[in-house]
Amino acid sequence: MSSEPWTIERICDALGNPALTQTFLAQINRAPAHELLTVFAKWERIAKDTVAAVERGRKLAAHDARGEELPGPWVDATDRIQAAAERNRASGAA
Repeated sequence: MSSEPWTIERICDALGNPALTQTFLAQINRAPAHELLTVFAKWERIAKDTVAAVERGRKLAAHDARGEELPGPWVDATDRIQAAAERNRASGAA
């Protein structure tokens, strides 16, 4: 991760999603002065988490591309997810 300070522009770049960026900008622009730091800190955390998730995803993709076992503990939830999807389909959910 970069050691550069977090700015509004850097948070927007890190979010990587126009709709999310618009939400952030709307919240930061509408925040009363006494709440600006709280709003900024919340979005800084979200941006940091997003950057970390992207970095983790890239590392996992590199392992997968090399045919290596993915590092870390993994829980196979395929059966549970498929069962939930089947229940949703049976109840008429899209």
